[in-house]
Amino acid sequence: MEGHSGVVLATERYGSSESWKYLAKNGGMERRRDGKGGESRGNAIVGVFKSVFLPQGYPESVSEDYLQYQFWDTVQAFSSSLSGTLATQASLKGVGVGNQEATVAAATVTWLLRDGTGMMGRILFAWRKGSKLDSEAKKWRLFADVLNDIAMFMEILAPFFPAFFTLIVCTAGIFKSIVGVAGGATRAALTVHQARRDNMADISAKDGSQTLVNLAGLLVSLVLIPLVTDNPGLTLSLFFLFTVLHLFANYKAVRSVVMETLNEARLAIVLQQYLSDRRILSPREANLEEPVFWEFRKAVPIKLGVRLQEVIQSPEELNLALKKNNMPYLLGVRNGCIRVCLGADASVQDEIRAMCQAVWLRRMLSPAASRESSKQNQGHWEMVHESHKIMETIFNQFLKGVEAAGWDIKRTLLNWDEWRVEWKTKSN
Repeated sequence: MEGHSGVVLATERYGSSESWKYLAKNGGMERRRDGKGGESRGNAIVGVFKSVFLPQGYPESVSEDYLQYQFWDTVQAFSSSLSGTLATQASLKGVGVGNQEATVAAATVTWLLRDGTGMMGRILFAWRKGSKLDSEAKKWRLFADVLNDIAMFMEILAPFFPAFFTLIVCTAGIFKSIVGVAGGATRAALTVHQARRDNMADISAKDGSQTLVNLAGLLVSLVLIPLVTDNPGLTLSLFFLFTVLHLFANYKAVRSVVMETLNEARLAIVLQQYLSDRRILSPREANLEEPVFWEFRKAVPIKLGVRLQEVIQSPEELNLALKKNNMPYLLGVRNGCIRVCLGADASVQDEIRAMCQAVWLRRMLSPAASRESSKQNQGHWEMVHESHKIMETIFNQFLKGVEAAGWDIKRTLLNWDEWRVEWKTKSN
C-alpha cells in the first residue's frame, strides 16, 4: 500500500452534510474533502450556522417539518418581542413610573396582585386542561398565542382606565399565566414529535437559540421606545401591526407541523375519507385538513375511558353492550354523548378501533346524516350493534392501510381517561 500514492484508504462523512476521504501519500495519509476542491468559506459559514442553531445530525435527526416550523416560530417570536415591549412600557406607566404622585407601595401591591392571580390561574388551568394539551397541541399552541396578544392589548389599554388598572392587569396576568402553561406544554409535545433520535434535549436547547431573535427584537425596541412614548396612536398602530404578523406566523407554524400520531381529529378525517372512497390519507394530507381553531358548532361529543356507569346502568344494558361485541371495550350513547368504557387488557389497536367506532356513530348521529339516513328512527343500541358489524368488516384492512400510509399505530394521542373496567360476559 505504501507504494501506491493517491490510493483511497478510507472515507468518512458527517451526517449528510459533508464527506472526506483518506489518501495514501508518500508513505503517509492525507485527508481531503470529497467533491470539488477544498472547503470554501461559504461552506464553513454554513457549517458554523448549522452547528449553532440546528440540532446535531440535521436533517436526519429531526422531522421533515422542523425547518419550516422553526422559521415561522422565529418570525412570531420576533414580533411577539416587539409587542411585549409596548405592553411592558404601558404597564410601567400605569403603575406610576414617571409619575411623582405615585408611591412605591402602591406599585408593589399592584405587581404582587398581578403575579399572585397569575399563579392561581396557572394552577387552575393546568388542573383542568393539562391532560388535553398533548392530544390537541396545535389548537392549544395557537390558542396560547392569541390569548397572549389579548393580554398584551389589555396591558396597553390599562393606563387609559386608571380606576380599573389593577383589575385589568390582574386579568392580563391570568391570561399570561395560561399562555405560559399552554405554550410550554405544547412546545414540549411538538419537540417529542420533531425528535427522531430521542434528541429532545438537543432540540429544546437549539430552540433556545431564539435568544438571538429576542436580542434583535430588543435592539429594535430601543429604537421604538422614544418614538412611541406619549404617543398612544402610534403605540396602538404598531401593536396591531406586530400582532397581525405574530398571528399569521403562528398560524403558518402550526399548519406546517405534520404529526404522524393519531388524535381524534386526524383519525376522524382519515376514517371518513376511507368510508367515502376507500382511500387512506397520508399524514401530510390529513394534517392539512385538521382544524387548528376551536370550533363552536355543536357536534356529538366523544368521551373515552369513562366509568362503567356512564355507559350502562342495568344488567340488561350490559347485555345490550356485549351483544355482537367481542372487543375489550364497551360503547354506548347516553345524554347525547358517545361514551367508551375500556377494558384493562385493551391494546393500542383496540383503542384505535374503539375511536373509529365512536367516530362512525357520531357521523350517524349528526343531524345531517339523520335526515339523509333511512335509520333515523333506529335506537341507539341498534346503531351500536351495527357499528360493531361495520368494524368487523373494515377495521383490519383500514388499520393495515393506515400503517402503510406512514401513520404511527404503536401509540396514539386520543386523550383516554384512566378508568379501566373488567366485566362479566353474558352467559349462554
